[in-house]
Parts: sequence; structure tokens; C-alpha cells
Amino acid sequence: MAKYAIQNNRNIKPHTRHFPSLLVALILCFTIGVDARASDVVEIVGDVLQYVLPATAAGMTLVCKDGKGAWQFGGSAALTLGVTYILKYTVDETRPNGGSQSFPSTHASISFSSAEFIRKRYGWEYGVPAYVTATFVAYSRVESRDHYTHDVIAGALIGIVSSYIFTTPFKGWRIQPDTDGRYWGVRLSCNW
Repeated sequence: MAKYAIQNNRNIKPHTRHFPSLLVALILCFTIGVDARASDVVEIVGDVLQYVLPATAAGMTLVCKDGKGAWQFGGSAALTLGVTYILKYTVDETRPNGGSQSFPSTHASISFSSAEFIRKRYGWEYGVPAYVTATFVAYSRVESRDHYTHDVIAGALIGIVSSYIFTTPFKGWRIQPDTDGRYWGVRLSCNW
């Protein structure tokens, strides 16, 4: 059963199987040749990845021919950005670097909105790399002194809640690890 499920996984979503490799390649493309301090590179990579995550989420809806998912992602992104900008202009907190409108972090909110959409719509096998990437984006904002830690935590919560509200699991085959302490295996399931 496990061998059958793993073989079928290759046939289900071959277009998204290489997501982590593509993400690393994109990061390298944007950072090779950058002559800067390490924190500057972290900031640049974080800036790039804030666009890569929503582009990946939108791209997954296109590749999977998932029109319903595209509408769900659009709704969650709109709610995320709306709440984020309303709070930015009403709270108007000073940034660690002296700038304005620090609370909450837009980078973190849209990144975590995308990561939660990918996780809830397409499963943990795609959600884990997306969450790792979103966490790096949030870290890059604190490291570059553009935001305080509470700014990125608030942004992450806004993004996660927005996508959680709008997103439903994709109707199709899913493969998940399954264990209860006495056995382990692979579960093959389909949402109808």
C-alpha cells in the first residue's frame, strides 16, 4: 500500500514536487554577486521571498487548475492586506530604524497568508517549506531593524487567520503520514 501511494504521488502533482529546489534556486539567483554585509543579504532575500511566496501560491492554483483556490487566495490576501494597512495607518508605530508605520509587518502578513493558504489548500508537504520561508521573511524584517518582533508576530497572525478563514482543502488525492504510536504508514485519501 505505501509503495503504491508513493508511486501515485508522483502522478498526482509532479508540477509541485520540486517546490523546495525551485525556492533555493530563486534565492541563489537573487543573492549571488551581492557584495554586502550578511544582514544586508538577509534583508534582500527576505524582500524577494515576500513576493515569491504569494507568486508560488497563485502559481499552484494555476498549475492545479484550481479556480476555487485562486478565489480563496485572492480573498485571503485582500483581507490580510486590508487589515494590515488599516492597522499600519491607525497605530503608526515608529520602526527600530526611525521610520514610521512599523505595526504590523506587511512582509510577514502576506508571507504567512500565502504559507497558510498553501498548507490548508494543498497539505503539509507543501506547507512546511512555505512556513519555513515565511518564518525567514519575518526574521529578515527584525534582523534588518525594519520591525520589532511583535510587528512580525502580529503580521503572521493576521495572515494565518485570514487564510484559515477563506481556505478549504483542495478536492483531490492527498498523501499523508499516519501514525498512532503502535504503527506507522502512509494514508492515501481523496476529498470529494
